Amino acid sequence: MEPDQRPRERLRNQGPESLSEAELLAVLLRTGRPGHSAVAEAHELLTQAGGLEGVARLSARELERRPGIGQAKAAAVCAALELGKRVARVEVPGAHLLERPEMAAKYLVARLRGCRREVFGFISLDARHRLINDHDLWEGTRNHVPVDPAEVFRTALLDDAAGVILFHNHPSGEKQASTDDLQLTRRLVRGGRAVGIEVLDHLIIAGPDWLSLRAQRPEIFQSDG
Repeated sequence: MEPDQRPRERLRNQGPESLSEAELLAVLLRTGRPGHSAVAEAHELLTQAGGLEGVARLSARELERRPGIGQAKAAAVCAALELGKRVARVEVPGAHLLERPEMAAKYLVARLRGCRREVFGFISLDARHRLINDHDLWEGTRNHVPVDPAEVFRTALLDDAAGVILFHNHPSGEKQASTDDLQLTRRLVRGGRAVGIEVLDHLIIAGPDWLSLRAQRPEIFQSDG
């Protein structure tokens, strides 16, 4: 059996969980380049990108520039990673989203995986803290995103939301909240009170890590915060 066929055969007979990350990636690549099997090419890509998380951050055009990876292979890899993100979003049970802060964080980590620019948005919740909708409202540079509080609450009111969880990501991987993050959260908490929508938390997503501002700075969410 050809080396490039072995991962596909094992996937068929033993299931995808039996394959390593490199072997799963090799299934998507299908073939290698002269002198390199698809598995060797996948190992090389993972090493150069810094692991699967790094591969997920690469755009299709960036993948195309890698040796042996053309448009078709790049498209297959990007499509598979995007499907994984969407499945992760569907799998999070909305009715229990706020049972524990880490459940909302898990949802958002999957949602923002591979995003290389800072994105600000929010999750709309009903009175029983069930997921109604989620919105990416603004995308900025790697270090800054402009936010209009009025637009946040206009959108939340259209959702008929009782509460919202704010979120934004730090593509740098820095988990610490900035002074601007704290000031913006205060403004939005006060704005929410004015229109009858509770700001339940503001989660900062930093790669696989996350930070809850409600847990770190609970006074911001209090009536005199």
